[in-house]
Amino acid sequence: MDRMTVKGMRFYGYHGVFPEENKLGQQFYIDLDLGIDLEQAAVTDDLEYTVNYAELHALAKSIVEGSPFKLLEALAGNIASRVLEAYTMINHVTVRVTKPHPPFDIHFDGVTIELSRKRDADGRIVRV
Repeated sequence: MDRMTVKGMRFYGYHGVFPEENKLGQQFYIDLDLGIDLEQAAVTDDLEYTVNYAELHALAKSIVEGSPFKLLEALAGNIASRVLEAYTMINHVTVRVTKPHPPFDIHFDGVTIELSRKRDADGRIVRV
């Protein structure tokens, strides 16, 4: 299986458990790792046989900048489901959501949630 990775997308959202997070918001970093057959795109040099990463960016942006989630797990799960629903040529997606500045009195580079989803034999979206 071939892969496409879209790394370091940055969006401003209002996700979190604490009221301050929902009111003030903060940056979130999103990475997508896609399992996709890129053979035809490689041979034909035609966008029709791949995924337009500008569209992936727009989809991720609409989710992160949309309605808030309490948990990063829910945000990542929503992104994964929506990517697989929008692009039937994607067989597998791993989503990484990083909150670089959690609102705690501790110092670290942030917290990242990573989850993977794929289609099963019946086309349902399932956990990897």
